[in-house]
Amino acid sequence: MSLIEKAAQRLDQLKQASAAPADEAAPAATAQPAATQPAPAQPAAARPAPQAAAPQPAVPEPAVPEPAAHTSRSVHIDLAALEAKGMVTPDRPRSAIAEEYRVIKRPLLHNATDTGPARIDNANLIMITSAMPGEGKTFSAINLAISMAMELDYTVLLVDADVSRPSVFRQIGLPPERGLMDVLAGDVGDLGDVLLRTNIEKLSILPAGMPHARATELLASENMNRLLKQMATRYSDRIIIFDSPPLLVTTESRVLATHMGQVVVVVEAERTTHASIKQALATIEDCPIKLMMLNKARGQGRGSYYGYGYGYGYGDTARDNAA
Repeated sequence: MSLIEKAAQRLDQLKQASAAPADEAAPAATAQPAATQPAPAQPAAARPAPQAAAPQPAVPEPAVPEPAAHTSRSVHIDLAALEAKGMVTPDRPRSAIAEEYRVIKRPLLHNATDTGPARIDNANLIMITSAMPGEGKTFSAINLAISMAMELDYTVLLVDADVSRPSVFRQIGLPPERGLMDVLAGDVGDLGDVLLRTNIEKLSILPAGMPHARATELLASENMNRLLKQMATRYSDRIIIFDSPPLLVTTESRVLATHMGQVVVVVEAERTTHASIKQALATIEDCPIKLMMLNKARGQGRGSYYGYGYGYGYGDTARDNAA
């Protein structure tokens, strides 16, 4: 072989060697780039959960005010202390003092509930008073109220109307409270706010309230008329006992008597003079029913009478209970 032929053969070999890498690289060139290949599907658990929309705050509805309900407060009366003072208590219904007040209350209850031709207006409003201080009017008012509350057919409200010298709460061992004067003066809007229920069934108490310089005018006011009408008619079975000031000491009791259906004048045996009694009765002559009760009598028989009306002495048990 000539030199020229060997050179041509060698040239052909070099051309074949240089073309082989280019042919091998061609398939790789046609392959799809990894970045453009579709990504494998992720499992559902690995997918991020769609974010829930934030809850919107609820718009509150306007509150509708409910009507105010007046719930009377309660006070506890120490019945043992009352008994020690010789007073009527519901746990001793057959005591001597309880029997005596059964006699006293009967005509008052009859008058208060009479529906016949002789019916008296406001007969369920009963004022307990006396001519002078210390004759036992507060003691008698409390005993009458408790005795009447022991009846089956009545509820009783005891009103401390001795606004100059309140004595009911002192006698039953309770501190002073807002009451009658505060309602009349407009400092308390509703009577139910100052009425006090007691642990004696069917007995409630209205305190005298705070002292007032114009007590007489308040008792004579139109507010008092409206209040008494509300008290007298709100409950058909209610008997209202007023412990009032003495008739010959203040003018409040005379004004109060003009609203009453019945007035009981307590007379202290062997102390109150006939002149004082006549003068006291003259101040309440317009009251429809005036009765008298003899108090602190000693050695008197049952049903003793003093002047007119009725009277009853209950012996030594009340010697320290004048009011």
